[in-house]
Amino acid sequence: MDYGFLSVLPPLVAIILAIATRQVLISLFIAVWLGATFVANYNPFTGLLRSLDTYIIGSVGDTWYASVLIFTMIIAAMIGLVTRSGGANGIAEALARRAKTPRTGMLAAWLIGMIIFFDDYGSCLITGNTARPLTDRLRISREKLSYIVDSTAAPITTIAVVSTWIGYELGVIGDAFEKIGIESSPYIIFLQSIPYRFYSLFALSLVVIISLFMRDFGPMYQAEMRARTTGKVIRDGGVPLAAADTSELQAKEGVPYRSINFILPILTVVATTFYGLYWHGVNVGGADPSNVIEALGAADSIQVLLWSSTAGVVVAAALVLIQRLMNFSEVIETMITGAKSVFMALIILILAWSLSTISGELGADAYLVNLVEQSNLPYQFLPLIIFLISCLMSFAMGTSWGTMGIVTPLAIPVAYAVAPEYLLVPTLASVLTGAIFGDHCSPLSDTTILSSTGSGSDHIDHVRTQLPYSVLAAAVGAISFIMVGFGVHPAIPIALGLAIMILFVRFVGKSTAMVSVPEDKSVKA
Repeated sequence: MDYGFLSVLPPLVAIILAIATRQVLISLFIAVWLGATFVANYNPFTGLLRSLDTYIIGSVGDTWYASVLIFTMIIAAMIGLVTRSGGANGIAEALARRAKTPRTGMLAAWLIGMIIFFDDYGSCLITGNTARPLTDRLRISREKLSYIVDSTAAPITTIAVVSTWIGYELGVIGDAFEKIGIESSPYIIFLQSIPYRFYSLFALSLVVIISLFMRDFGPMYQAEMRARTTGKVIRDGGVPLAAADTSELQAKEGVPYRSINFILPILTVVATTFYGLYWHGVNVGGADPSNVIEALGAADSIQVLLWSSTAGVVVAAALVLIQRLMNFSEVIETMITGAKSVFMALIILILAWSLSTISGELGADAYLVNLVEQSNLPYQFLPLIIFLISCLMSFAMGTSWGTMGIVTPLAIPVAYAVAPEYLLVPTLASVLTGAIFGDHCSPLSDTTILSSTGSGSDHIDHVRTQLPYSVLAAAVGAISFIMVGFGVHPAIPIALGLAIMILFVRFVGKSTAMVSVPEDKSVKA
């Protein structure tokens, strides 16, 4: 049956409702229900039943999908142990002790955020709380600290080879590529997309550029000059955002901060992942042992990630028990709490899978492909358009995962049908990195809120001072997607983008280095 425009109505409803209500779960479920109603001969009651017993249960019951859900919970359980045992704080504090000037203080905060790459929520709170006493002493504004914290949360977590995000991203990638008949390893596609994650790469780089040059622009300049000259790290009348019930995301009270409790579990997961991919690709996938890339591509990535995440959580639990930082009951409770922390994300993923399945049955892919072909839109601009759509949608919704889950299943089939093969991965990356824009700077985003919380910053001040920096990174990212659309290697737009940002900061930014207070303990908040 040819559903025509109705085939794309469910995802459009999901987008519109999510933006209007800021309720991603409800919006996705209504979209699934609407699509199931169309399939069920427009019977809304039957559509509701099929939403539950066919599409949602089908997504949960699929072996690959179930593996993604379980992996995500296991890695979240490990992160809970690593955080509660004080391991992440151990590395963070060691770095903070080496910073003596505003420049090194900002770079130390950036480096702490980069090291806490495995979870954006944990990064916001650990980096903010650890660096805040240091940046206060060095007269760095809370607005600047919250910007650094926010810029090293989602932007690094989304491209980290092991994180609480990777299961979700592999789920979205695997589903989209399966729909177009490509059986390549989702993990390999994920790795291939990293050089095209322009917004994430530029957002991370801009922090370093700002810190090295000690120059700022927009409202951030006023905030930094206020802190440098008066010692007021928060403006008069500013209200620091208080932490809510976030104790499970922080170290247990009284535990010593030992970096080994962070390093060993993370190294275990990374080493086990890459060795497991090679072993599985050779022994199960039948790849040539002498060709590492072929072996990695032939492996079942999600099965290997199940192994490596389990190894990581075992090592983390063993370290905690051996050092008697927690008893066995506390270890189990912490693992369960960590696993529960990703529950909302798993529900979003399940509903996104369900919506993708329904859209496929309705023929949304074919309808969109036909629409793009008739529009005579130059395919070279497809990554740019998808990037801008993802940026706007994620900013309005305040969620990157919801944006990824809705846009990816629509963008990939269109790119596969109307553009050369070389644009498939860049188009995927344009969704995944465009979604980070909203997660990074929207006042509705959870990581933006947690960045204000961990840094003790006024939330609106954080959003207001950070936005010009986010827009700069997004603008350079847009230029980069135009270039790769015409076949340019990603290294060239990355180099050009860095040069543009350096020149912009150097000639538009104003110096904040004229006042340097290495150790000021009379800071006024």
